[in-house]
Amino acid sequence: MATTLYGYWRSSSAWRVRIALHHKGIAFDNVPVHLVADGGRQHSAEHRARNPMRQVPVLVVDGEPLTQSLAIIEYLDEAHPTPPLLPAGALARARVRQAAELVNSGIQPIQNLRVMQKLGTDFGADKAARVAWSHDWIRDGFVALEQLIERFGGTYTVGDSVSMADLCLVPQLYNARRFSVDLSAFPRTLAVEAALVGLPAFVAAHPDQQPDAVQ
Repeated sequence: MATTLYGYWRSSSAWRVRIALHHKGIAFDNVPVHLVADGGRQHSAEHRARNPMRQVPVLVVDGEPLTQSLAIIEYLDEAHPTPPLLPAGALARARVRQAAELVNSGIQPIQNLRVMQKLGTDFGADKAARVAWSHDWIRDGFVALEQLIERFGGTYTVGDSVSMADLCLVPQLYNARRFSVDLSAFPRTLAVEAALVGLPAFVAAHPDQQPDAVQ
């Protein structure tokens, strides 16, 4: 099965998918799509053909492009069930999806590059204002996530097995630090991160390890 990931080194959505691919031991070609160079290469006709939303990641499996990071991860979990990223049992799976969506829909879209650019071009927000906007959404999201981890967490975000929620957590913490969010109020969240970051899949998927990384 030929598998190609179109992503960007610092995209948290693409990062989630990289972790999933490495976690499951799936070989893939990693093709960078620079989100800033040349006005953003995600806007090219070539990439629009892969994803009309002009976003990354896009996972192409045997010629078919799949978009939206959580949909991709769930596909990978169904097509390659070992090791799983969703637990057995409807309630346990709902807990994982709840935590993952808290990041995927509650934090990340509001502070991503596209929103930052829109705030600047359409509303005149300078860099400091854009950072302040992002800072508040990230902090509020982690307040909620900390409570979920206190209720359902173990070694990891939900219980003691790596799940889709963990794939969302680590990249979002990276973004939080980029926006200078004080994370000291979230000790359970940081403990989960510490348990994850040394795992081989998380090491291999880190932005600094990608071919397009800017040091």
